[in-house]
Amino acid sequence: MNLQLQPSTGFAAPCSLQRVRQLRRVVRSSAGGSPEQHHGRWQTSASQMLSSLADRWKLPADINTDGIQENMNSFLHKARTLIQEVAVPLINKPTQGKIIKSESESEATIDQEVVYLDTEVTVERKTPCGVLSLDAVISIEQFARLNGLTGQKMQKMFKSLAPENINNDARNLVEYCCFRYLSKDSSDFHPSLKDIAFQRLIFITMLAWENPYADSANKLASIDSYSLQGRIVGEEAFVRIAPAVKGVADITTSHYLFKVLVGDEKGISFKLWSTYLNELFRVHQGRRTYHGRENMITDENILCIGSSKKRPVLKWDNNIAWPGNLTLTEKALYFEAIGLTGTKKLMRIDLTNQGTRVEKAKVGPFNSKLFDSAVEVSSSLSSEKWVLEFVDFGGETRRDVWHAFISEVVSLYKFIREYGPSDDDPTVRHVYDSHRGKFRATKSMENTIARLQSLQYMQKLHEDPLKLVPFTYLQSAPFGDVVLQTLAVKFWGGPLITKFRPYEEVHIGNGHVYDIDGSVYLKRWMRSDTWGPKHSAAFWKNCTVKSGIILGKHLVVGERNLVEKAVFTCKERSEVIERTRATIVAATIEGIPSNINLFKELMLPFVIIAEKFNKLRRWEEPQSTTCFLLFSYTIIFRNMLVYIFPTILFVMATTMLLLKGLKEQGRLGRSFGQVTIRDQPPSNTLQKIIGLKEAMASMENYLQNLNVALLKLRTIFLAGQPEVTTQVALVLLAGSLTLFVIPFKYILSFLIFDLFTRELEFRKEVVMKFRTFIKEKWESIDATPVVILPYKSNLIDSSMTAIKDPNEDANSEKVQKHANGSV
Repeated sequence: MNLQLQPSTGFAAPCSLQRVRQLRRVVRSSAGGSPEQHHGRWQTSASQMLSSLADRWKLPADINTDGIQENMNSFLHKARTLIQEVAVPLINKPTQGKIIKSESESEATIDQEVVYLDTEVTVERKTPCGVLSLDAVISIEQFARLNGLTGQKMQKMFKSLAPENINNDARNLVEYCCFRYLSKDSSDFHPSLKDIAFQRLIFITMLAWENPYADSANKLASIDSYSLQGRIVGEEAFVRIAPAVKGVADITTSHYLFKVLVGDEKGISFKLWSTYLNELFRVHQGRRTYHGRENMITDENILCIGSSKKRPVLKWDNNIAWPGNLTLTEKALYFEAIGLTGTKKLMRIDLTNQGTRVEKAKVGPFNSKLFDSAVEVSSSLSSEKWVLEFVDFGGETRRDVWHAFISEVVSLYKFIREYGPSDDDPTVRHVYDSHRGKFRATKSMENTIARLQSLQYMQKLHEDPLKLVPFTYLQSAPFGDVVLQTLAVKFWGGPLITKFRPYEEVHIGNGHVYDIDGSVYLKRWMRSDTWGPKHSAAFWKNCTVKSGIILGKHLVVGERNLVEKAVFTCKERSEVIERTRATIVAATIEGIPSNINLFKELMLPFVIIAEKFNKLRRWEEPQSTTCFLLFSYTIIFRNMLVYIFPTILFVMATTMLLLKGLKEQGRLGRSFGQVTIRDQPPSNTLQKIIGLKEAMASMENYLQNLNVALLKLRTIFLAGQPEVTTQVALVLLAGSLTLFVIPFKYILSFLIFDLFTRELEFRKEVVMKFRTFIKEKWESIDATPVVILPYKSNLIDSSMTAIKDPNEDANSEKVQKHANGSV
């Protein structure tokens, strides 16, 4: 039913811009359609006008009505043409300081701002609980017309069917009118979603569900001034209404879908809602064109194709990346490599096997693992692994999206094996339509991937896409096993069609599981271990619908269905876990142990460089050491030392720019650059005190050794031991004379030779003796004495004699002994 039409009772003066727009809308509405529909519409209008004139003026019976009708048609055609000529200049008239809009843009703006009704409003706005809002009036009236009734009749019918605790709430009336119409659709994707009027009606229904009653300021508002401009839908209304429309959302992940769509905004506007549905419809339309192409898979449904010039797909094999065309179906993954001589043979990897695994991976030339933009897929443990890199020059979400695509297909067949009956199970014939359970689950997965594709095209994926794919998300979510059980009951449950002994017990311990509409899920199909835990049994004992109008398995007015109840519990537990995790992170990031671990992690690159250099110095890899020495001596004796520092700066700048480019392309992954440390083990208060004491003791020991070294250097420099000072001074003088006489390149080459020959056999003994000599000399040096004065308060007069601490001598002696190396 078109929401753009309006009742028109007369023509206003041309100077009224608002009225001209309304008249123009009437003309455009009447002019739409085929010529036959156009002629019939005008013919009907003329007939209705003649009949009204005959009733009012009592026309004689001998008047030729056909002739009058032809003249009336001609007059209305001329009037329509005149209105178009008058309305177009007025609407498109440029004004100073404003941007001139095209005709299509003006129409789109008017369509979003104003909603017109083509039917008479029969809804009774006054209810025992308040006055219905305009949103509720429009939603109830339009869905009533779609159901073949009027709004008033729908109100009476709902009041007679619903219990008293339900029919007094206008929100339940909105649900009833909407759900009753949606329950008639049995498709996998609602066909009316392409219609802008239906999109607007669903949006108005969400607004009506959110605010079913009018406030004091809007009780007297007129439908003629109704507008959607600036209106937004909240999360609760979206989660309740959107999953009821086939293909729009999945109840298990609808709250995450809302967060992704909204982003930083407060709610969903009609523009965002319409954009999402249009993208979703475009994805479904695009799938139909896949089968018309050449060299495509014919016996499977193609879900998406990953191949383009700007966003290639690379298959890594033996450090070689082959570009190609990647195709995902509901059963397998296909890759067609593009070689120098054209495309190669089509390769296939099955995603339905039990051992199929999908993981994120890093790839790069020569096993460098530089690009974090790949996915590793294997059909079984013994089969060949596919490493696919998804190059994305516009962001870093493409790999994550494809990982979610493939993971959802794999998780679907894991769900079917775990919760569905086997293919040769004879009891499937005892339950009506249960043989289509696998088909329904597959279609649910296909709709999920379509939603994810539309969000990708809208560039709305700012979170992990795995939260938007139900079968994958529920495997690791708290209470997710029970949600999967409710989905199994939804897909495979149905009424018994043969004489089969049913159990009256609802819980899983002694019988089958029953859905809210009476559908049965047989106990024989409960092969999964998830049916055994207590939380699962407790849920199924208390899953009956106490009140509400049941219109289908997934449509219940005034009450939640089984999946919604399980998802509600799952969401609550997930929020608790996230809050607890955030609290733990905030509590444990502080403290000495965590900061020490963080410091170690930050110093890890330098530690790795030092270890690599020690391997070169010890000749653990002779070829690498030889190459390094040749390179070093080439730089020294070719007088290229002056270029070392500029080259280092150039390499650093180039590396930073390269990483920036790879980050923008999404080839480094979202987690690139994050610092990861191991959390501290759980401990009580006493253990924390002991750990803090040990950390402080270690820190104190480190500071003591550092202080002793500094005191010894002070002794050498200030001639605390004259003989040692003389020896050190002579060594420094000899070094300075050597640097004055011998060129620096020869000295540097000698130092490198010394450094790389210390660990060899012909020098090892001499080096050990030299190190022992230096160590003995260092230990023989006395540290500068340290005197500790007693504490002196600022309140004591400076003229007073300080009282000497009796332990001062003992403390000084202790420090002196430690400085001398006797501690």
